Amino acid sequence: MWVFVRLMLAWLGSWGCAGRLVAPAQAWAGIREGQGPTLLRARRSWVWNQFFVIEEYAGPEPVLIGRLHSDVDRGEGRTKYLLTGEGAGTVFVIDEATGNIHVTKSLDREEKAQYVLLAQAVDRASNRPLEPPSEFIIKVQDINDNPPVFPLGPYHATVPEMSNVGTSVIQVTAQDADDPSYGNSAKLVYTVLDGLPFFSVDPQTGVVRTAIPNMDRETQEVFLVVIQAKDMGGHMGGLSGSTTVTVTLSDVNDNPPKFPQSLYQFSVVETAGPGALVGRLRAQDPDLGDNALMAYSILDGEGAETFSISTDAQGQDGLLTIRKPLDFESRRSYAFRVEATNTLIDPAYLRRGPFKDVASVRVAVQDAPEPPVFTHSTYHLAVPENSAPGTLVGRVSAMDLDSPASPIRYSILPHSDPERCFSIEPEDGTIRTSVPLDREARAWHNLTVLATELDSSAQASRAQVTIQTLDENDNAPQLAEPYDTFVCDTAPPGQLIQVVRALDRDEVGNSSYVSLSSPLGLDANFTVRDNRDGSASVLLPPRLLLPRREPYLVPIELRDWGQPALSSTATVTISICRCKPDGSVASCRPEAQLSPAGLSTGALLAILACVGTLLALVVLFVALRRQKQEALMVLEEEDVRENIITYDDEGGGEEDTEAFDITALQNPDGAAPPASAPPARRDVLPRAQPPRQPRPPGPADVVQLLALRLREADEDPGVPPYDSVQVYGYEGRGSSCGSLSSLGSGSEAGGPSGPAEPLDDWGPLFRTLAELYGAKEPPAP
Repeated sequence: MWVFVRLMLAWLGSWGCAGRLVAPAQAWAGIREGQGPTLLRARRSWVWNQFFVIEEYAGPEPVLIGRLHSDVDRGEGRTKYLLTGEGAGTVFVIDEATGNIHVTKSLDREEKAQYVLLAQAVDRASNRPLEPPSEFIIKVQDINDNPPVFPLGPYHATVPEMSNVGTSVIQVTAQDADDPSYGNSAKLVYTVLDGLPFFSVDPQTGVVRTAIPNMDRETQEVFLVVIQAKDMGGHMGGLSGSTTVTVTLSDVNDNPPKFPQSLYQFSVVETAGPGALVGRLRAQDPDLGDNALMAYSILDGEGAETFSISTDAQGQDGLLTIRKPLDFESRRSYAFRVEATNTLIDPAYLRRGPFKDVASVRVAVQDAPEPPVFTHSTYHLAVPENSAPGTLVGRVSAMDLDSPASPIRYSILPHSDPERCFSIEPEDGTIRTSVPLDREARAWHNLTVLATELDSSAQASRAQVTIQTLDENDNAPQLAEPYDTFVCDTAPPGQLIQVVRALDRDEVGNSSYVSLSSPLGLDANFTVRDNRDGSASVLLPPRLLLPRREPYLVPIELRDWGQPALSSTATVTISICRCKPDGSVASCRPEAQLSPAGLSTGALLAILACVGTLLALVVLFVALRRQKQEALMVLEEEDVRENIITYDDEGGGEEDTEAFDITALQNPDGAAPPASAPPARRDVLPRAQPPRQPRPPGPADVVQLLALRLREADEDPGVPPYDSVQVYGYEGRGSSCGSLSSLGSGSEAGGPSGPAEPLDDWGPLFRTLAELYGAKEPPAP
């Protein structure tokens, strides 16, 4: 019975709006008395219609889409229906009393295909649930409201030219937003709107293919194809969308090269050297890229020897260049054929070949002024060394090809012959020596001879002339190096001392070989043996004891065998040395000089000791002298003398050291008498001065000396009161007496008041000063 209810529910749910579903209001439960538990069936109390909403449906009022009803609803108005879930209250509304559900606005299935809601019946007074909540779905039914679209359009495709019919180009895909499971709203069919008869499209898959054969890129390269997609299976009333496919034909090598003309004519001057460009040739090929690359070649042998052709960097043009020098006088034109060939050939298109073409080329050689041409590109001449100036070396010759009778002038470039060893005749090119040559100084001379046309100095050519200086036997042999050797004084007779080698600057053909020997009677202590290979051995003679003395100078005679034969004499220095047992040198000096020529170590130490003693004495003497001078200075400081010095000028006291000779203050007896009388004072009236008596020698006591000088000054009436009569212990700045100068008090002396303090109270030392200021003479004692 339960299965049947499930099937009925499924069948009723699929019936649509016509079905009603009733659920019981209560569940069965109970146990019959005296029986086991019995399975009771619970009935649902819901009754509703199948809910579907057509999209895009719009009306003036909300549209009723279904009704909810419960068995507990007796029509008394106590039941209230509630609706919650997606769109509840906004998209879908429910009548609380009747359970009718309305949709309030137009729905779009492509935005949302279904809505899940929850229905519940409650008591209107207490809001107590009368039934458990139940979930249901409202589906939006699709209509054909969306046209097909191509999301990846517009399309671009490439297909090789000359492709066969049915070659796939590209696949286009359209999309329809309608429901593909409902009706034919999303069933699409593809058609070609524009692009026939060149292309076609598969109605179901959208694959675009070629429709005709042999489409030529050179005729038309780009095609614009319009593809349409229509829903509803392509039937009338269906919606459609279109897109464009730009198809480009790619190039294949289906066209051979072709020269636009059959004959090419060029001209070139004869002076153009190898590698010079003569002209360009281009064979036309409508293909592109690598399919248009070409190679050029010269077919005729005559032209291939004189000219060459190559392809430029772009692989299109043929560059015709010169291979061998041209000569207008020998040949004035060339004719040959040139072939152009594709470098890449597709075997599939050989039937459209051959992929090459041939054209004729004619090159005219133009005459041009040419410089003279030497008979040889290089010259090799020779002359013996020590030849007299003016000796003939050789001759060079050049000719003007344009005018063979035109005269040529020759000269040697100065930089090739800086020493001016050669000269050349300007008219005939004869080369002679200017100075004697020395092969040992320079064996080869490389000259550059310039040939110039007489009537056109701009036309000139050069040739290299190599002159070899031939050798003569003019150098005597010499030792290869200075030889300074030694021999032990214990060496046995006949021992080899040194092997000396000779050097002859002349060539082998002149010197042949060198002979070395010792002159007879010069030194019998050594033997010189010629080795016949340009060397000689110096030996100790047999049964002869060498005395020990200064180094020997052994003469050696060197002789060659040239014509004429030359000889020279050289010396080898041999020292007689005392050797150690192992053969190494201990000393090479005679026995008389074994002790050193200088002082011995003891003598040197004695001399150093004497010098140190003298230095100590000098230092001691200087120290004593300095100590004595310090003692004298102490005594001089204690012997304080106050000298009375007279001078007739105003001074600054003790600080004035420029007004008089200060040396008189140091020693009164040592003061030099004045050379002449002092100049007259300008601040007092001149008086006749009595002759001064010579001063007796002063006493040694300083007190008596000062008293003597003061008495002389007081008793001399002709001496004005000089400022130099001062007590040096008190005079100067800081003295309680102040300044005794009369210069600052002259104006005050003539005043009515006079000094503030009587000068008579100052004692006899200031008597003269008191007289000058008008003081009365004190009574005699």
